[in-house]
Amino acid sequence: MVSYWNTGRFTLLFLLFVLFGAAGMAQGNRDGEIVERKRVVLSEEERSTFLERNPGRDGLLDSIRVEAITYLSDGLRVKGYLVVPIGDGPFPCIISNRGGNREFGAISNVIAVSRLGRMAQWGYAVVASQYRGVAGGEGTEEFGGADVDDVLNLIPLLESLPEADATRIGMWGGSRGGLMTYLALTKTDRILGAVVSSGASDSYNSVLRRPELETNVFAELVPGWENDREAALTARSPVRWAEKLHPSTPLLLLHGTADWRVDPIQALGMANALFALKHPFRLVLFEGADHSLSEFRPEADRVTREFLDRYVRDRSPLPDMEPHGR
Repeated sequence: MVSYWNTGRFTLLFLLFVLFGAAGMAQGNRDGEIVERKRVVLSEEERSTFLERNPGRDGLLDSIRVEAITYLSDGLRVKGYLVVPIGDGPFPCIISNRGGNREFGAISNVIAVSRLGRMAQWGYAVVASQYRGVAGGEGTEEFGGADVDDVLNLIPLLESLPEADATRIGMWGGSRGGLMTYLALTKTDRILGAVVSSGASDSYNSVLRRPELETNVFAELVPGWENDREAALTARSPVRWAEKLHPSTPLLLLHGTADWRVDPIQALGMANALFALKHPFRLVLFEGADHSLSEFRPEADRVTREFLDRYVRDRSPLPDMEPHGR
């Protein structure tokens, strides 16, 4: 016979298991939750730098709200920025993927206002990750490994914001951020349109042309690099697995023909791979432009905005990729 004490003890243990087990599951399912957010107000020095880089655009500062955020990704506290237009939402969204590695290329307050703010001024809620381990965030980035989750977890983050319309999400990635964009598109169908600017799509080409990238970046950041270099390079070469990209996400590829950081041949190779798959894409090469397309910035912005407005804001249907017409 089971005593009252044993029965009561079992009931108590069961209730504790239910309570703490549920709490544990909730704790483990918080990816994308914003745990810290702080309004960004540029210092006098930052404001001066912004105006120097963006003459005549001081009105931008009054048309957007910029916040430095900390959010959860794989249980890590990761840093980023959220920039939203002043006005009535909800707004369509852009996930912006930065280039560089570690602190090189990290987003500063000035960059958040100028680059992300430019997109927000188009009428989008814009969110960007610094990637894990950067700017005081937890963890260690992997240059296209587990840190891709830091991009994907911005989707539930947007879903939690009343000012964001998370049914309309676009993506922008520059340089290494282009690689992050391609990798993200193998794992989600939520992106209605993506723009890759000077994007890295062939890591074999990158380390061949710039051996310092292998020594100072890949070998230091990519887990298991010394054991399986080929697998790591292939995993970070979208040109070799373009068929894994979600087929309903149209792509805009922008590249300068005088880019020394990422060989323009990478954009051409990616375009060839997409063309063979009849994946909807557009390729724009800017003659003599550098890595940041600085010589053609207004035109690059116009093309980017038109593409995002078409497929993300307006949800226009995909084009017919089969040969047709008269």
